[in-house]
Amino acid sequence: MDERLKKLENLKAKKINPYPYRFDRTHNFRQVKDDFDALSASQGSVAIAGRIMAIRGHGKTIFATLRDENDTLQIYLRKDDLAEKFDRFEDFDIGDFLGVRGLVFKTKTGEITVMAREFELLSKSMKPLPEKWHGLTDVEIRYRKRYLDLVANPEIREVFRKRSQLVGLIREFFDGRGFLEVETPILQAIYGGAAAQPFKTFYNALDQKMFLRIADELYLKRLIVGGYEKVWEFCRDFRNEGVDRFHNPEFTMIEVYQAYTDYLGVMDLVEALFDHIAKKFLSEPKITFQGKTVSLNTPFRRLSYTAALNENLGFDALAAPAGKIDEACRKIGLKPEAMSPGAKIDKLFSTLIQDHLEEPTFVIDHPKIISPLAKVHRDNPDLVERFELVILGTELANAFSELNDPIDQRRRFEAQLKQKEEGIGEIDQDFLEALEYGMPPTGGLGIGIDRLCMLVLGQPSLRDVILFPQLRKEAGH
Repeated sequence: MDERLKKLENLKAKKINPYPYRFDRTHNFRQVKDDFDALSASQGSVAIAGRIMAIRGHGKTIFATLRDENDTLQIYLRKDDLAEKFDRFEDFDIGDFLGVRGLVFKTKTGEITVMAREFELLSKSMKPLPEKWHGLTDVEIRYRKRYLDLVANPEIREVFRKRSQLVGLIREFFDGRGFLEVETPILQAIYGGAAAQPFKTFYNALDQKMFLRIADELYLKRLIVGGYEKVWEFCRDFRNEGVDRFHNPEFTMIEVYQAYTDYLGVMDLVEALFDHIAKKFLSEPKITFQGKTVSLNTPFRRLSYTAALNENLGFDALAAPAGKIDEACRKIGLKPEAMSPGAKIDKLFSTLIQDHLEEPTFVIDHPKIISPLAKVHRDNPDLVERFELVILGTELANAFSELNDPIDQRRRFEAQLKQKEEGIGEIDQDFLEALEYGMPPTGGLGIGIDRLCMLVLGQPSLRDVILFPQLRKEAGH
């Protein structure tokens, strides 16, 4: 840095502003290459700009490689053309941003190049890029200093560009089907809508404790009560829980609610969404994740939660005595003493069944004991009308025939609070009052966007599709 600081002072001494206000480009690098024939024939000057990624000096000539957002381009500088300005380049370094005006030509090796007639420093880089800037591989540095990751690994920039495209297609899908995109509060006085621990904060102006939302459900259902029939939200939610390759405490999801349908109608909606993604985003309807390739052709398989679990265990999990369930847990290394009855059932299913589901599968009709706030199944009072979409062992979506009986909802909230289950710290009386005004039959859906991107883009961890993932603070910072 001392050497770069010295170069900075040299530039200032020569009355050169190392941080000018703007540079007007005529072309980006891809445009220069795409329009080469016309630019070369017209001998028109181009104005380009980018970061210096390589410098090769040959006495009175210099070749340098610049990179802009999408591509790289070579520039060529000759002392005979630039006179005393040529010597200014000795104060430039890899990492600096440069603006160049000049003519387009091809070198003897056929590389498209801009011959500089003028050049201008646009920003002096005070720190060198990572030693191996062409392939920064230290995972910790990549996540903590994402800006260096994006400079060093163009393919990572492409991952996040594709994520943005995927998000746009999801918006296109719901907009095209008449859903109204809305925004609901992130700061909530009463958190709810899911089973999770919240982040706590304090609202000075209102002099009250607040929570970052764990879900959007209760507010979106209020909108169904209010008369909207199709609403959805692209939302940031926050859950004060563990961090691993499938979980980040701050995450992106969508929640969707449609009046006059049920969980079966929502399954059709999800399949239509995946058809849309496959048609407009993927070259063919399949994804590859960690060496495994699965088809996204619809319809997806439907698997009964209890039937699959009972078949694997060899007995009826919902009717079995507690001791038998405990024994089944111990056989696969679980410690049943630390779990509620519902948690034992769900952990058995996750370990024995879900982790091994590869092809897209709707796991349907969950036990009521693990879904206390869902609508009871119309044919079996021990089950609820719920599905989870599982692909390659990963839960991507969760959906319900939504509970719209205010008396039943109140009873379940009270039972949940009495048991001190996660996800409810206080009963949302206003939501219950809203239900008392009447909510039509409604299907609800949540999809984890980070997980969806991870699978569709073939990335090994959520951290690889979140620009700035949560990390433990570095010692000394």
